[in-house]
Amino acid sequence: MNNGNSRKGGASGRGSNDRKKSSGPSKPLNKIRKPGTKKAAPGGEGEGTAAKKDGFVKGKPTFDRKPADRERRPAAPKKPSNPDELRLNKYISNSGACSRRDADIYIKSGNVKVNGVVVTEMGHRVLLTDKVEFDGSMITPEKKEYLLLNKPKNFTTSGDDDGDMRNVAELVRGASKSKLLPIGRMDKNTTGLLIFTNDTDMIRKFGLPNQKSFKIYQVTLDKNLRYEDLEKIAAGVTLDGHKLFIDEISYIDEQPKTEVGIKLRTQNVKVVRAIFESFKYDVLKVDRVAYAGLTKKNLPRGNYRFLTEQEIINLKNV
Repeated sequence: MNNGNSRKGGASGRGSNDRKKSSGPSKPLNKIRKPGTKKAAPGGEGEGTAAKKDGFVKGKPTFDRKPADRERRPAAPKKPSNPDELRLNKYISNSGACSRRDADIYIKSGNVKVNGVVVTEMGHRVLLTDKVEFDGSMITPEKKEYLLLNKPKNFTTSGDDDGDMRNVAELVRGASKSKLLPIGRMDKNTTGLLIFTNDTDMIRKFGLPNQKSFKIYQVTLDKNLRYEDLEKIAAGVTLDGHKLFIDEISYIDEQPKTEVGIKLRTQNVKVVRAIFESFKYDVLKVDRVAYAGLTKKNLPRGNYRFLTEQEIINLKNV
């Protein structure tokens, strides 16, 4: 058929022409370049320089590879730190004045002096012997710590160590590297809450006679407290010519009337005893069950715990 012949003839014709055009040896697709020839590369001049090795072409790497066996340079030895030297912000933080981040703000604003000179440099280092003023007040780098002890009998806050009378420091030994001192005095027969701290301002504050924090004592008497005497005590007691105001006094629920609870601001246990002795009662036992909002909850006799951050704030705001 004509259509078939046309396709056959056309096909053969095209094939014939192609063979004529491609006469001679065909060129290889990848022609090996001669050594030393350059090929432009996006990486920069000379990046594509080729080197012939064993019949293969190897391009020069775009970066220098370090030999695996190349020895690394030894790291520069660190400068030994001075245990008596530390950063200024850490010095401030350890004093309990504020956090390191807040200390940086105070330093930048010029509110910190070292040996009388204002320091605004970040990372400034100071010696423990330096005098540092923070916002107008002298500070020490020792972190302030606050500990609450439920004191048992036969321990005293005095320095005496005679027979059955031992110092309360034994009960908190090892709790801190700092020297913690008790706030207020407590004799060997008095039990209950006692705060220890290295914060001298706190010790001074709670030692003032006009201290406003409340303390609650549970008192055990040798005989029932008469209701008439309870009312007289509630109205106030005069001791050594000074009027002592009682914030609250009551019998202990579900206890004999020898057990009395009394709430007042003084932390002097001798005053608590003197109140009842002035009404001809012998005090057998005094137990401080609450101190400035702190209680003996989950704190067995003879044990201690550190105050929480919120409890410390509350004490400072009393």
